[in-house]
Amino acid sequence: MKRTSSLSLSIFLLSIVLNACGAPPPPSQANTQPVTQEQTPSSINTAGAINIKADVWADNWFAFYLADQLIKEDSVSITTERSFNAETFTFAASYPLTLNFIAKDFKENDTGLEYIGTNRQQMGDGGLIAQFINADTGEVIAVTDSNWMCTVIHEAPLDKACEKSANPVAGEMPCGFTSLEEPANWMDAAFDTSAWAKATVYSAEQVDPKDGFEQIEWNPSAQFIWGPDLETNNTLLCKLTING
Repeated sequence: MKRTSSLSLSIFLLSIVLNACGAPPPPSQANTQPVTQEQTPSSINTAGAINIKADVWADNWFAFYLADQLIKEDSVSITTERSFNAETFTFAASYPLTLNFIAKDFKENDTGLEYIGTNRQQMGDGGLIAQFINADTGEVIAVTDSNWMCTVIHEAPLDKACEKSANPVAGEMPCGFTSLEEPANWMDAAFDTSAWAKATVYSAEQVDPKDGFEQIEWNPSAQFIWGPDLETNNTLLCKLTING
């Protein structure tokens, strides 16, 4: 009896010491909750993803989205005249791929003109070329061509005589303009582009690409695209969905 009592007393004293020292809880009390979807840092689905290398050249500016996720914006502001440059970047994505571009040509205001009030007053001209390549295999995934669907949301001037106007005023003929909001949900894969037009393809001679274009090794299938008028189409939206 005495030995049993001593053992019980020792166990009791040991439990007091462990509690006082902040002993860890038994395994059943540990936090074993799984990471939830809400805790995932990126909204892009990367299950089974591939690494995609993209090359883009635009006159003057672009923003590229994977569905509604902004991937790359032109590093030179649209407010910069003659902002000719190419961008190369890599991102991970899974099929199906919904590729979306907002492309803009520089304009000083809604007349659609540049160098207003000088002897160089003129309409600008745009142009966009891009290629998307599997960064691991070198396979061409997509290029800009007539398979892209585009819509023009800013057009000016509506009468090209505005270019020679001594006092061009936006909204007053011949310097009328059309400015539309981006359609709701246009970046979604399911968006209906049947009312849009196929991208118009242009030659390098027509676009006359400058700084940055020559630094890229372009696949021969990549073509310059824009709306139906290089000069008066100032802002356009273009999209392409690739099912894989």
